[in-house]
Amino acid sequence: MTGPGLHPRIVAAATAGSGMVHLWLVLGNHHGLWLNLLMLAMVGVCLPCAVHIWRGGRPGSLRQVMACALAMTALHAVLLLGGAPGSPVSGHGHAAVHVPAAGAAGTPAEALLAVIVLEITTALLAATLLARLRRAQQPAAA
Repeated sequence: MTGPGLHPRIVAAATAGSGMVHLWLVLGNHHGLWLNLLMLAMVGVCLPCAVHIWRGGRPGSLRQVMACALAMTALHAVLLLGGAPGSPVSGHGHAAVHVPAAGAAGTPAEALLAVIVLEITTALLAATLLARLRRAQQPAAA
């Protein structure tokens, strides 16, 4: 692979996009303190990785993005299924994620599903790029 290419740029954009959505939610104070702090920590980890991936797809950054995306997927799944206070299913407090789409009135559960899809997609994109980088580094079989 010569130069950054499109795949690292897509992974970086997905990572940055996820981070910016979470930062927007924190700035809007859509959640309780512990979720806001958790999201700020995630943004603090993901945005520098997005920059490193944009510049060429470093394996360490890709692994970190995969781990964060899968951890956020698990957290959002717990919130969706009502396993935590403030989840849309529990009926206590507000939804964990409420991202109104332009011109659409989605439910909190739909918003959580959208975030889960984004996180799984980000992890998958990072995993496939890591596999491509490993394959490119292996010597050609004779």
